[in-house]
Amino acid sequence: MPEHTFKLNGKQVTVDVEDDVRLLWVIRDILEVYGPKYGCGINVCKACTCHINGKAFNPCSVRVADIEPDDEITTIEGLPGTVGKDLHPMQEAWLEHDVAQCGYCQPGQIMAAVAKVRQARAEGHEVGDADLDEIRNICRCGTYNRIREAVRTGAEHM
Repeated sequence: MPEHTFKLNGKQVTVDVEDDVRLLWVIRDILEVYGPKYGCGINVCKACTCHINGKAFNPCSVRVADIEPDDEITTIEGLPGTVGKDLHPMQEAWLEHDVAQCGYCQPGQIMAAVAKVRQARAEGHEVGDADLDEIRNICRCGTYNRIREAVRTGAEHM
């Protein structure tokens, strides 16, 4: 079987898996990192949102063969390590605003929010309503108002 190497949450990993296996299954089934959730498998619901080199992406739609050895994949489990704390400020904001109900989409929501704040700042502005409208992660429980408030709070502390 082909061998694939990349960084996951700050650690170099190597897996023996066929090229066409989706990265989400490599992360969950082979590497046993369960934060990214399977929702749709077609890049629509965004429950699996992670970061690749600091930008949001959906590993359900990416083949493991498309990942380079120097690519850094960060899941919700690795997010606190990006700030050297037990929780990332966005995770703390999620708790403060009591966002989660069922919680299934929350790892993807948080990862999308962090990436959006970083993107807005790279563009020279703070995250605003238009930026928040671009976050398309689906929440079955409909906690969108609390999500938006938590993103604003988390952004203040990032």
